[in-house]
Amino acid sequence: MLQQAIETDAVIIGAGPVGLFQVFELGLLEIKAHVIDSLSAPGGQCVELYPDKPIYDIPAIPVCTGQELTNNLLKQIAPFGAQFHLGQEVVSLEQQADARLKLTSSLGQEFISKTVFIAAGVGAFQPRTLSLDGIEAFEGKQLFYHVKDPERFNGKRIVICGGGDAALDWALHFVDKAKSVTLIHRRDDFKATPMSISKMRECCAENTMQLLIGQPTAYKISDGRLTEITMTDIDGIAHELPLDDLLVFFGLSPKLGPIANWGLEIDRKQITVNTATFQTSIPGIYAVGDINTYPGKKKLILSGFHEAALAAFAAAAYIYPEKQIQLQYTTTSPKLHKALGVKSPTFE
Repeated sequence: MLQQAIETDAVIIGAGPVGLFQVFELGLLEIKAHVIDSLSAPGGQCVELYPDKPIYDIPAIPVCTGQELTNNLLKQIAPFGAQFHLGQEVVSLEQQADARLKLTSSLGQEFISKTVFIAAGVGAFQPRTLSLDGIEAFEGKQLFYHVKDPERFNGKRIVICGGGDAALDWALHFVDKAKSVTLIHRRDDFKATPMSISKMRECCAENTMQLLIGQPTAYKISDGRLTEITMTDIDGIAHELPLDDLLVFFGLSPKLGPIANWGLEIDRKQITVNTATFQTSIPGIYAVGDINTYPGKKKLILSGFHEAALAAFAAAAYIYPEKQIQLQYTTTSPKLHKALGVKSPTFE
């Protein structure tokens, strides 16, 4: 059955922290949004890949996890009634004769919107996979490229492949929880924080985890289960490692996917923007967060929040060209208090 097109003022592509905060900034300006994300739940990469990893650089929040940040953002935007369309991605975007934008999702849902905000992080990200023939049959069973349920691995013999933050963070996390932890990396040089590297080496010295330098080259199966991984070291010597679960963190391969075909100006797989408005090369389309690029760009969540605020004001002027858009403060504005569903304070 053909779905009726949804007509709206704003569509946000991406339900990560910046996409969620974009809902808030638009809501303050009386613009309701629809949010589309390929993942099955809001939160983006920080929830999908590192739900329990602490974040320390959100203003006024000394520490929170990716999941906690997402939960708080969802609570913050609740008054604005954004509608979420999850488990689908935008596969096409076309400009209409009336200057509105037509989007079609992978589930066939169409949207006709005055503005579009691309907050899709690094795009449609895919983990770099382990190149061993047939091993993909164990993905989601004993082979994992990200951790959704850490407790699942308690008491298990875990082998972790990789040398970045994710590999070391999870290796250290499981030291006191798993039956054994073995870290495999192709060289004795790591792209992780100095603190994590130091802690990892301390654990190896204390024999609470093991580090092997080399690469996984084969595996063994028994009764339909993955039982061993073979690691070949730099001298060509093979080591067979018994395991219950294999965690692989080779990083992400960012792909713009369909976004690359929308006629936007792109520089090195990132969308160029005007930093006064965060509008892209196409009027009515804005890009915020890690997916955009401009001189001095810093890929920080707080930078994305700033971008979302300026993009919202620019979009309000675009949607309502005849209206004067005034800057109001949530501390003192009765209008904003009403929108947020809070009582206006009395100052004496």
